[in-house]
Amino acid sequence: MSLVAQWNRLERGLDPSWSDARLTLRVRDDRARSRVVTLLAPAGPSVSGNEIRFYVDRRGGGVGPEAVRRMLRRIDEERVSGILELVSTGQRAPEPVVSRRTAAASWDEALAALPADWSDLLCELELRSSADLERAAVLVGPLNPTQRTGRPGFRFRSARLRGYGASPGMVRRCLERLDAEEIGAEVRVLRVLSGSRPVQTQGPAWRLDGRAV
Repeated sequence: MSLVAQWNRLERGLDPSWSDARLTLRVRDDRARSRVVTLLAPAGPSVSGNEIRFYVDRRGGGVGPEAVRRMLRRIDEERVSGILELVSTGQRAPEPVVSRRTAAASWDEALAALPADWSDLLCELELRSSADLERAAVLVGPLNPTQRTGRPGFRFRSARLRGYGASPGMVRRCLERLDAEEIGAEVRVLRVLSGSRPVQTQGPAWRLDGRAV
């Protein structure tokens, strides 16, 4: 069996996550062995007896699988016979899992930090990407959002019992829509009132940066 065929067979048997492999090539003929070492020079070969040891690296820090295949093909073309064996392999570290807080979870956390008798909130919903602005506006439409944040996102009101603003449950349902479409967003509470009882008005009026909101 050619050396290229031996390498192909070994490679197919490797774990898909392999990152590097240590190989030995046994060549009995001394003169042929010297020639093989020359042809494998980019792979940093070392010789012990009739064994030539070298490495394959998929991470970009050394000679990769295709380069080794080309070198072995050149050895085959010179009619050098040998036995290629796998000594050991290394595996790539798993990709880090990036955990992002959902918009609904940020709402839950914001509510958990409020006093139990809160009645009215002024909130800001900040999007991670301005590219999501139009779609997000549709999904959170029931919150009557306004775009005066200076950042990609909206302001909206929430009322727990009465008055002007979406109920906490409606807010969460709208945020769940964002999460379902993987639109990154986070809610912050800007203003909070407790125990308010609107009289001849739908709710409180706030001022931010000198403007009524």
